[in-house]
Amino acid sequence: DSPDKYTVLENAPTQKYARTMALDRATHTVYLVTADVKIDPPVADGERPKRTVLPNSFRLLVMSPKQ
Repeated sequence: DSPDKYTVLENAPTQKYARTMALDRATHTVYLVTADVKIDPPVADGERPKRTVLPNSFRLLVMSPKQ
């Protein structure tokens, strides 16, 4: 709509942890990256879980608009 106003047109499911994205404005294609993550429980109270990206699990997701 404008630089400060957005309207949701549709919700599209992606894979977990696919947060970083790029948009091709010419084709309206969205590219997202993700990977499989191992989550180890916290060692001490108040500590965050340790997340480790698993080797060879990187994926590029491509979302194209409906034709």
